[in-house]
Amino acid sequence: MVEAADLIIGIDAGTSVMKAVAFTLAGRQIASASVRNTYRTGEDGAVTQSLDQTWLDCTRALRGLAEKVEGLAKRTAAIAVTGQGDGTWLVGAENRPAGDAWLWLDARAAPTVERLAAADADRVRFSATGTGLNTCQQGTQLAHMDQYFPELLAEAETAMHCKDWLYLNLTGIRATDPSEVSFTFGNFRTRRYDDDVLAALGLTHRRSLLPEVIEGTQTVHPLTAEAAAASGLVAGTPVCLGYVDMVMTALGAGVRSEGRNAACSAIGSTGVHLLAKPVGDVVLNAERTGYVITLPIPGIVTQVQTNMGATINLDWLLQLGVDLLGEFGIPVGLDEMITRIDPWFAESRPGNILYHPYISEAGERGPFVNARARANFTGLASRHRYPDLVRAVVEGLGMATRDCYAAMGALPPELRISGGAARSVALRGTLAAALGAPVRVSSREEAGAAGASMMAAVAIGAYRTMDDCIADWVTPELGTAEPPAPQGTERMTRLFAAYSDVRRGIAPAWDILAAH
Repeated sequence: MVEAADLIIGIDAGTSVMKAVAFTLAGRQIASASVRNTYRTGEDGAVTQSLDQTWLDCTRALRGLAEKVEGLAKRTAAIAVTGQGDGTWLVGAENRPAGDAWLWLDARAAPTVERLAAADADRVRFSATGTGLNTCQQGTQLAHMDQYFPELLAEAETAMHCKDWLYLNLTGIRATDPSEVSFTFGNFRTRRYDDDVLAALGLTHRRSLLPEVIEGTQTVHPLTAEAAAASGLVAGTPVCLGYVDMVMTALGAGVRSEGRNAACSAIGSTGVHLLAKPVGDVVLNAERTGYVITLPIPGIVTQVQTNMGATINLDWLLQLGVDLLGEFGIPVGLDEMITRIDPWFAESRPGNILYHPYISEAGERGPFVNARARANFTGLASRHRYPDLVRAVVEGLGMATRDCYAAMGALPPELRISGGAARSVALRGTLAAALGAPVRVSSREEAGAAGASMMAAVAIGAYRTMDDCIADWVTPELGTAEPPAPQGTERMTRLFAAYSDVRRGIAPAWDILAAH
């Protein structure tokens, strides 16, 4: 009996884990397999990854998935790939690596970022890309290589991203997608490369390194015989190049549904906040921060702000409790402390303590950039106890979320959230109150792989449009809307005014502290 091609495989090549996930054509996840990612760090800020090992890990994940899904190869109607964004993956002759990849975590381009950001041409670049300069990006990394490490580019023929490298190995095609192009070297309005942006980065003479741009919902390429042998899949299977993982995750988690745009936040170690909107509604801030990243829907983009520290602030505060109890011989794990967050929050009374969640040693990046920013409590009194501090930190995450969305224009009418922290009643209520908007939780487990697979579903004709696909893949996974308590919204709005004043007023002190 010939098995029907009824599955789509989504590959999500993250920074920590390489995943392969099987979905039905209607969006039901049936199995997943993963391989732990590996990269190297250096004292000079280098963070690099082997291209060959990354492809090997991808094939291992695909073979691991086949062990869980009977008849996977013949049942696969399409393969889709997404992955970690930014970074620089150089490819040379015969599609071989031209050295190890510089990941988005690599900090070596910092002096080049400072130089380029101070130039007048950066205003033109920001107007086109809608994206602030940082060390993560391929544009600044290539500019840094061009000036300080030209030997790295000597053997390079094409500059790719992680998912592009995997697509090359799957199909033999050198290409990238509109999302990476528009926020790095292009214009989010045209979804194409922009000569003025290349000039602002000082990379006009490196234009030949940039690959062709393909739209994955319209163009697929067949799996090569070599890739089929390596992965255990069938040669000729259509392969779709997804967009960057950040927007694929947002798409899978509900940044758009029922034909309407929405907001989506992933509250993890960092906070990632995306707001879908028509191109004409994009609001670029004076500080030149954030991203504008296209969605695989004509005329629709996401504005993005990311704050450096989200749940790591809670981890810090809870670890203080773990350490203190340990001093008295009381062993308590961090996981046990995490289960106490909601009870402690409920035990505390709403007050006037502010917490600015800049606990990361790297400072803050959204909606403002300041490597010297540090966390602080404001408004403490002798009556306050540990549960009050827990409440303040949770509310600080709500304030930081509002700060990010406010930098993109009007606050969203509804927020969809994903990530482990979404299980916290306290956090959900705080986010709703901070934004004055209902919150809905997405139950989609592998949203990034799902977002890419949705593109493939449209590409092979399983759905006519992305919105048709979203109706089956996304909307049923969204929980009931949880509205904010009116008194909570009034209080958080009042506190946010003070939060903003303190944030601006304390910045000079960060410079003094950093100098000593």
